[in-house]
Amino acid sequence: MNPMPHPRTFWTGSTALRSLLLFLNFFLILLAYYLVKPASRSLFLSHSSSDILPWVWTASGLLLLALVPGYQKLLLRYGRMRVVLGSCVGTAVLLLIFRGLFHYANAPIAIGFYILVDIFSVVLVEQFWSLTNSVYDSREGKRWYGLIASGGLVGGIAGGLAASWLVKHTPLKTEDLISVAAVLVLAMMALTGRLARAGVYREREVSGAPVKLEEPSIDFGVVLKSIRSNRFVALIALLVLFSQICEPIVEYQFIHHVEASYADSEARTVFLSQFLSLQSAVALAVNLLLTPLIHRYGGVIAGLLMQPLLLGVSAMAYLFQTDLRSASIMKISDRGLSYSVNRASRELLYVGADANTIFKVKAWIDMVGYRVFKIAGNVAILLIVQWTAYQQSETALSAVVVMLCVGWIGCVVTLRRLGGKAGKAPKGSAMQGAAA
Repeated sequence: MNPMPHPRTFWTGSTALRSLLLFLNFFLILLAYYLVKPASRSLFLSHSSSDILPWVWTASGLLLLALVPGYQKLLLRYGRMRVVLGSCVGTAVLLLIFRGLFHYANAPIAIGFYILVDIFSVVLVEQFWSLTNSVYDSREGKRWYGLIASGGLVGGIAGGLAASWLVKHTPLKTEDLISVAAVLVLAMMALTGRLARAGVYREREVSGAPVKLEEPSIDFGVVLKSIRSNRFVALIALLVLFSQICEPIVEYQFIHHVEASYADSEARTVFLSQFLSLQSAVALAVNLLLTPLIHRYGGVIAGLLMQPLLLGVSAMAYLFQTDLRSASIMKISDRGLSYSVNRASRELLYVGADANTIFKVKAWIDMVGYRVFKIAGNVAILLIVQWTAYQQSETALSAVVVMLCVGWIGCVVTLRRLGGKAGKAPKGSAMQGAAA
């Protein structure tokens, strides 16, 4: 008779089992987020206006930037796992507080809740991947990363469908989705803690003190020097810049049409939930079915071209048909591809590149660059729609998206040329085979 396996061996002995548990963990994070995301947008539009969204997004981005130094200090003092679990508790408590505040809902409460949901998604997702990166070596990561990442996309599909069903077929209202999301965050926290106690994550405690895993440092001087001196690094930064400026513009146009099309809060929540579920389904289908084929037959460059090409075409179509359907197609072309083939292709640019330089640049882009560049997109919206002497129609924003996509495609083409010139792309990087 075979002896029963030790509990820790059961949780950590199989890489496949660990990957499935991490899939479930990421699924719960995105399930909670996609329950509360449509609620935050719908409640915001009930008590405020889409016209102030660029200001709200800017406030959210600045707050995230302000939180980064404090967050890093917490990591150094308490260790990664304690900070992750504390963040989950804090998020759940804040969600429940806002649920109570919505009994007296007004514009400041709706804006505050919108910002909380934006920060919640960034913090919990980044923390998940930070922990997951401690589980695998590079060989295992390449094998299991796709499965784990798909957990988030499946969570997005399930979250949108669940939010729609709860509001449409049960007595729950939009505000009640907040409480459901809080419960899911606590469930995810319990699973994360269980995985940590079982030894799935490599962080350990020695003599009661946590061993702090090294976090990527943010040195803007090094990043700026790298961008100025290395064309490869500069082009990666430009790719992120173009995509992040496009994102808020497309989101602004989409939310503007949702506001105009749905006056009822519950109907608006149902539409947003179903749309977000569809968006995640598109991303999952592209991730599982198209991305491997694109990378196999077209390489990294083909993967990088997909999003700007389709977004540019859909933005041009929007110029001639300015309605919710066109805005929805444009939105899916942007986010559906960003979460799938574009992200996977961009990550491959870093493979084999000079670790000392690329690691610091990637850390800055992931932690700071995305927020700074998105603020630039918010400023572009305000400049075109509100700050000009003769206020332009929001349709003009699509012309800006088209121009940005042209520049975006130009960067990708330049990367391809760079990959075909010996010594230009980082030695050993994926770009050296891009021109083949």
